[in-house]
Amino acid sequence: MARCGRCGRCGRCGRGALLAVAAWTAGWLLAAVLLLRAHPGVLSERCTDEKSRRILAALCQDYRGGWLVGDLCQDLCEKGTLRYQRCLYYERGKKVLQAEWHGQPVVLKSTREAFASFPPLGLLGDGSQGGPAEAELLLVVAGEVRHALGLELPNDSLGLLWPGQRGADWQQQVASAWALLQQEEFVYLSLLQGLSRHVPPVLGSCGHFYAVEHLAAGSSQHRALFPLEQKQARARALAISRIALSFLDMVGHFDRDFSHRLHLCDVKPENFAIRRDLTVLAIDVDMAFFEPKMREILEQNCTGDEDCNFFDCFSKCDLRANKCGAERANSNLQVICDKIFRYWFVSSPRDSAVPPWRQFQLQEAVRECSRTAAPGVFWKLRHLLQATLRELQQADKPPRSSLEHAW
Repeated sequence: MARCGRCGRCGRCGRGALLAVAAWTAGWLLAAVLLLRAHPGVLSERCTDEKSRRILAALCQDYRGGWLVGDLCQDLCEKGTLRYQRCLYYERGKKVLQAEWHGQPVVLKSTREAFASFPPLGLLGDGSQGGPAEAELLLVVAGEVRHALGLELPNDSLGLLWPGQRGADWQQQVASAWALLQQEEFVYLSLLQGLSRHVPPVLGSCGHFYAVEHLAAGSSQHRALFPLEQKQARARALAISRIALSFLDMVGHFDRDFSHRLHLCDVKPENFAIRRDLTVLAIDVDMAFFEPKMREILEQNCTGDEDCNFFDCFSKCDLRANKCGAERANSNLQVICDKIFRYWFVSSPRDSAVPPWRQFQLQEAVRECSRTAAPGVFWKLRHLLQATLRELQQADKPPRSSLEHAW
């Protein structure tokens, strides 16, 4: 009998090799599916005004035909106070459009083009027979939230996701709410509404489209990653320090302020935006997961640590069990330090507005932050950024007179 080239013994490694191949194949299939989810531009289609106007015209036709409802439908389809402006992007079926609502810019979003393309909630009918049907509906809603977010939520916390009062258009309310409920980002933003200043609120909806505020999104094309009004070096350094501190506030908020930690698995400038007061918001949470869902995603078959990398969320491979650990090995802070802060404080040219010795301290802190998830790094970086902000603000103040010095 031929000797095994791997271990030198006959027939002992065959089963292990088959398991390794199966795990490798499954890992690559999972990676391919998740790649399309995290980087849907691979399958993006051309974004045109003509098609976008047709999509909204079809939405209004369904509204007038009695198929759907929403608190923005009248403004969009009858009053003209919600007006289409331009197409922002199409990605893997998702349509993102810019509009103007009562003079303010907003963004309209839906993961699908047509209302009819969402699977209907047919098995429960229109829920017009009283209490039992409504209770059954809430069970289905809770199940959908559990599937999407991995969270068990009590019925009284589902009010933002489901129509609360029956009326003549109850069936249309149910159909519209069900189409929205099948969009994970809408579920996230709705459940976090009023609980976080680092995610944009849902302003309203019409059928399967929902609206959020239009914000100044990040981009690697911007000199400071975000479009800043400040042009002078000192003013720009002040703005970057404030934005960086807001990022840290967001990290701490997502780590501590919910019943489960919220993990960000696709960190890039385009997925964040700033308000005029320089508060950072996560505007694309398609790849954000609460702890229970994160553990479910990470716990996959593996043959090495590289098989346990879920985009920006990493785990470790247990080679004895060929299974990725369910606990994330890195942190939101590490990834933000590596993909955002590194550009500001390590890779980009040094800004003369910040003293060289302070720049060096920030560079070392960001490098350390990129390498380790130790909690002390958070506070060290926060302290340095606060000190930098104070120094820049102090330098902006006019010098005191000799009389003031004397006093």
